Amino acid sequence: MKRLATACLLIACIGVPALGQGPTKEDDAAVREVVRRYVEAREARDAQAVEALLTPDADQLVSDGTWRRGRESLVQGMLESSRKNPAKRTIDVESVRLLAPDVAIADGRYTQVAAATDVRAMWTTIVARRTPEGWKIAAIRNMLPAAPAK
Repeated sequence: MKRLATACLLIACIGVPALGQGPTKEDDAAVREVVRRYVEAREARDAQAVEALLTPDADQLVSDGTWRRGRESLVQGMLESSRKNPAKRTIDVESVRLLAPDVAIADGRYTQVAAATDVRAMWTTIVARRTPEGWKIAAIRNMLPAAPAK
C-alpha cells in the first residue's frame, strides 16, 4: 500500500515545479503578460478587457485604503480612478514566484505620471491564479513606499 501511495504522489508531482525555486519560464512569462495586458486595458479604459483579466472574486486594496471586492467593483473603481486621475500608469514587474502550482505573486514598481513634475512612485503586488482560460488576476495590492525603519 505504501508503494502505491508513493507512486501516486510521484505521478501527481510530475511536471509541477518545485515551490520556492521560482516559476517555469512559461509561467513567469504568462504572469508578466497578464500584468502587461492589465495595464494596457486599464490605460485604454476598456472595461471588458479589464474584466476578462480578473477572477470573479478578485479584490484590490488601493493606496488610499479603499478596498474593492468583486470583479464588477474593481472595474468600476478602476474606470472612475482613471477618469479622476488621467495619469499614465505603468507596472514594471520585478519578480514572479509561485505560491502554489496554480497561484503566483508578481511584485513590481507601479508608477503614475500625470505631468513631468507629478509622478507617484508606488509598489504593487498582484496575485494571479491559473484558470482553465489561463492566468487571471485574483488580487491587487498597491502601496506607497514607506520610509525605512530606523
